[in-house]
Amino acid sequence: MAEGLARALGCAVLSVDPVEAAMWRAGVSRNQPTGLAAYVIAEALAAEQLALGHDVIVDAVNGVEPAREQWRRLADRTGSVLRFIEVRCSDEAEHRRRLEGRLRGVDGFPEPTWDAVQARRAGLDDWDDQRLVLDSMASRDANVRLAVDYLAQAG
Repeated sequence: MAEGLARALGCAVLSVDPVEAAMWRAGVSRNQPTGLAAYVIAEALAAEQLALGHDVIVDAVNGVEPAREQWRRLADRTGSVLRFIEVRCSDEAEHRRRLEGRLRGVDGFPEPTWDAVQARRAGLDDWDDQRLVLDSMASRDANVRLAVDYLAQAG
């Protein structure tokens, strides 16, 4: 979804998974807080792009409130408009099928298992922010159009 939206908007995507995988490939131990570090690195890169006047899509789970607050603070510091978009799959069996067949090709980043996704889902914080919620059961093109319209309304 992030890549399709970035193509439609002509902007960069900063994804935390490849950043975290790059740290591991560079020899940073997986025992270190590389997930947090990936968010901090994505924030630094986003800040640079925003300072240049570019729009940025950050592709991250943002499952806990501190992650969302990080992006709120960045938007405040840079005078940027922040919009959250959440992508869900309304069909759990299809979600599992897609996940188990997915190969993103992020060098050094293993695809999550269904059990890992379920465990992470159990730890997600509730959302208070206004956001667009997309259902991945709809076509990617339809979801991109909805997202573009949502972002256009943001000003």
